[in-house]
This record gives sequence, structure tokens and C-alpha cells, in this order.
Amino acid sequence: MSNRFIGARQTTIARDIKVNGTGVHSGAPVSVILHPAAADTGLRFLVTKRGRVTADIPAKVCNVKNLTLCTVIGNEDGITVSTVEHLLAALRGLQIDNCVIEIDSKEVPIMDGSSQPFVEAIDEVGIRELSAPRRFLKVLKPVRVEEGECWGELTPHSGFHLDVEIDFPSPIIGKQRLAFEMSPGVFRNELCNARTFGFMSDVERLWKAGLALGANLTNTVAIGDDRVMNREGLRDPQEFVRHKMLDAVGDLSLSGHPILGAYRSVKGGHRLNSLVLQKLLEDTSAWTIVQAPRVRDTRPMVFERGAVAAAAGE
Repeated sequence: MSNRFIGARQTTIARDIKVNGTGVHSGAPVSVILHPAAADTGLRFLVTKRGRVTADIPAKVCNVKNLTLCTVIGNEDGITVSTVEHLLAALRGLQIDNCVIEIDSKEVPIMDGSSQPFVEAIDEVGIRELSAPRRFLKVLKPVRVEEGECWGELTPHSGFHLDVEIDFPSPIIGKQRLAFEMSPGVFRNELCNARTFGFMSDVERLWKAGLALGANLTNTVAIGDDRVMNREGLRDPQEFVRHKMLDAVGDLSLSGHPILGAYRSVKGGHRLNSLVLQKLLEDTSAWTIVQAPRVRDTRPMVFERGAVAAAAGE
């Protein structure tokens, strides 16, 4: 019988992954290459221009530069990468600790508006377990942020629990709430295919602001006055709140470590997620870094393709 502790070791992807697409806000073509990385590298964006590296940006909340409709990270030289949340959600949702993300544009491609294309690409190559022990950010006491009717809170918990509630005046969305004890299997089966959404009434304003230039019905759930405009409809009756949970997984990945804690969000979004995480990290008495227990089996493992789903508990 194995004495392994599930999640005890850090992970990376087994091989390079290349993804091409379009930025939802810029409308520009984007090429992304995910590279395996050594232990303690973390998740990092390597920005390139004509084959030359122009920036190395760790995916951490201290590097967040903007939270208007998406999460934007950058460095002190003004180089930024936007819409990072869906890719980061896929990596953190599948418990991948280390990956170098090489990107030749200022925006991660939107793909179909969800994390599913990234998850499928990762499943295709597999996940490699490294020899180094995994370290977690453990929440020690409650931290809460309130902004009007919106509030978010991180509290102590032995795993990673998400509880997200949204409430929109649109009859198409209304009030939705969902909670999960998170795991790779839950992320893959319950959240990863939930698409981003927007209101048709906002389109002209966004275009004038230089946003949503690449948005269309293949990558965004478009909400009209009384119906969903996409011909295929919704993937799930709760697709809206599921996408907000997906975003929260991506935004909270900017802690730099998997979180041991419970996150509750009401009427929130990227800004609230970031503010709660910032407030937590600013209070050094509210968190600590803990290391997973050592395991007897010293042989790192590689989970290839179909085995990834099995290893995730599906």
C-alpha cells in the first residue's frame, strides 16, 4: 500500500504546449507556449517580441496593474499581460505549481471564453510530479473586504473551498450561488467549461474604450434584454456563477501558492478577489507557508493524458 500524500509534491507540465488564439479585448492574434519548469519556479509570464524576451513577470498579486473586466499583471517598465485569469485558473485548478508561459502579445488568448481549451491541452501532454515538496499558503484568521453590497472573505480551512454568489438585475442571470470543495476533478468537471459573459447593452461603450474588440459569439456568452444571444444557448443553467468561480481560482492563484482556506464572495469579481488576497498578504499574522508532509515513495511520477483525469480523482 502506498503511503503517498496526495498533492505532497510540486508539479509541472510534462512537455511544451503551444496554443494560438485571439485576445478578447485587443482583437490581436496571440501565440502562447507553456514550458515545463523546475520546482519553486512558480507560474511566470515570459513576454517576447520578435523572439527576444522583453519581460519576466511572476504571476503574483503584487504585480497586478489593472482589474478592469480582466486581470492584468505587469512589471515596473510598463510591460503588461492581460486576461491572465482563465489560463492561470487551468494551471492552478489542475494543481500545476510550476510553468513558464511564453507569450508574444499583451493578452492571453480568449479561446472559447473558458479554461477548457487550456485544460484539454494540458491533459494531452500530461502532468509531471517533481521531487520537491509542495508548499501551501495557509489562512490563519479571517480577512474580509467590503465594497457597498459586494464583499469577499478568506477564512481558515483544511483544504480549498470556494463559495461564490452573484446577483444581476438581468432576468437571464438573476441570483446564483454555488460552493465546492476544490480539486482537479471538480475544476475539470464543474468549472473549466464555463464561459465569460457580457451584456449586449455594454458593447458600444466597451468598443469606445478600446475593449472587447475580439469578443464574439464563439468566445463570449452574449446577454440580450430577454435572452442569451448565442445560438447554442448556455452550457449549464448556472454557467454565469460557474465562470465567476473559475475567475476566482485564477485570481487567487496570484497568491503564488495553492491556498489552504475558504473563500466566500458575494457580488464580486476580479477587483474584489484581488483586494481580499492583497489584504490577506499585507497582514503577516493572517497567513503562513506550510510544507506538505514527506512521503516514503521517492520516485516522481508522470501522469500522461488519460491518467491525468484518473489521478485527479475522476
